Amino acid sequence: MLPKKLHAAILCSPGVGHLVPVLLLGRRLINHHNLHVTVLAVTTTTSTAESQLLNSLTADIQLPVIQIPAADISSVVSPDAKVVTKICAMMRETIPTIRTTISSMDPLPDVLVGDIFSTESWTIAEEIGMAKYVFITGNAWFTGLVTYSPVLDKEVVGQYVDQTEPFEIPDCKPVRPEDVVDPMLDRDDEDYRVYLKLAVGVTLADGILINTWENLEPQSLDALRNNEILRSVVKNKPVYTVGPITKKYERVGVKSEVIEWLDKQPERSVIYVSFGSGGTLSAEQITELAWGLELSQQRFVWVVRPPAGHIKDGSFFESGHSGEPNGEPEYLPEGFLNRTKKMGFVVRSWAPQVEILNHVSVAGFLTHCGWNSTLESISSGVPMIAWALYAEQRMNATMLTEELKVAVRPEVLPTKKVVGREEVEKMVRCLIEGEEGKGMTEKVKWLKEGAEEAMSVNGSSYISTCKFVDDCWSRIQQSI
Repeated sequence: MLPKKLHAAILCSPGVGHLVPVLLLGRRLINHHNLHVTVLAVTTTTSTAESQLLNSLTADIQLPVIQIPAADISSVVSPDAKVVTKICAMMRETIPTIRTTISSMDPLPDVLVGDIFSTESWTIAEEIGMAKYVFITGNAWFTGLVTYSPVLDKEVVGQYVDQTEPFEIPDCKPVRPEDVVDPMLDRDDEDYRVYLKLAVGVTLADGILINTWENLEPQSLDALRNNEILRSVVKNKPVYTVGPITKKYERVGVKSEVIEWLDKQPERSVIYVSFGSGGTLSAEQITELAWGLELSQQRFVWVVRPPAGHIKDGSFFESGHSGEPNGEPEYLPEGFLNRTKKMGFVVRSWAPQVEILNHVSVAGFLTHCGWNSTLESISSGVPMIAWALYAEQRMNATMLTEELKVAVRPEVLPTKKVVGREEVEKMVRCLIEGEEGKGMTEKVKWLKEGAEEAMSVNGSSYISTCKFVDDCWSRIQQSI
């Protein structure tokens, strides 16, 4: 006899970027698909932002969450190891605790869903007899590159970034050498070897859930499902679209100071600037960005973070508090706050991003192109300035500018060259005042409507998630 509810355990690696969509996916599976869900969040002791976010979100969502302290990896990886290597090491070394936690759950989960860094936990699923699925918190194009990377590893000679032609992924949009994900930037580094192992782990899942929707990426999704080469790479596993899994705008409680400021601004007049929980700029780039915003004479809200070097690990595991005293930060141009006090609002720590993006006065978003922020911008109907920094953000920026045409971007990647104040001024004016900006606004509003339709009852993502649940039940029945 089958249980009344399917019990899914969702395993999440450290990092705010994965934690948010995992929690939101869990809530959706509970509220819209009648599952019993428990989130297992592996957390680090260094990230106050991660802990604060987890506590605030779980209070709002009322979702069962078990926090699992990440294992100490100081004796396993070197202090200067890259982020992917560190996260994968944390997840690998924490497997004994994850195993004990899952084994003690009553009832035992029927399904294990893990994010992309959790693939080594498939051994636990196999031991207990659970189905295992990977939840890709990025998009389908990124999924195509990751799963095809072991093939590219055998085909490409030399460094990826030294190639002159884009990398062909069967039936997907090619990936330019400069757009590859961070671990592919140096194939001699340990991070690359860890990434290849991770890529293989993704293909060993029983299915792939992707935070996207059918109408956003029809080409990549069709390739993952129907191209013979890619299907063989992912071992003919089903691909489910479950997105956009993103925070929704819900006005609760007292208005924050930044929202009160936005209330006083004209409709569609403000550029919102934020580089996410992990994005940091050089001191020189912060100066140029500040001058560019000032020269544009456009209203702005800027979430300012200390420059690179002030925060350990590129701030991936830490976000929020800047550690700066009140007053003008030393890394802003002298007098900047005073000169721009009528046209701008500077936030020194955290800002209610979804609420800001949904505000009628906001016309554009200068973003690092993290997939969470990208989805929040699209779901709010706000066009972007694509300022990619790390991970898969260069691919996201290319998709936004060249394929979806809802963003502009600097002429040279910001990670390769400082973007000058004149170019910042030009991009901001283009988005808020220019005809191109108006055209992008219309396009992104169309994408917003498509996203809402996909998540509605009988929408493509709702139906795809139902198929995922049905397939889980089928696996359980087959194992009885």
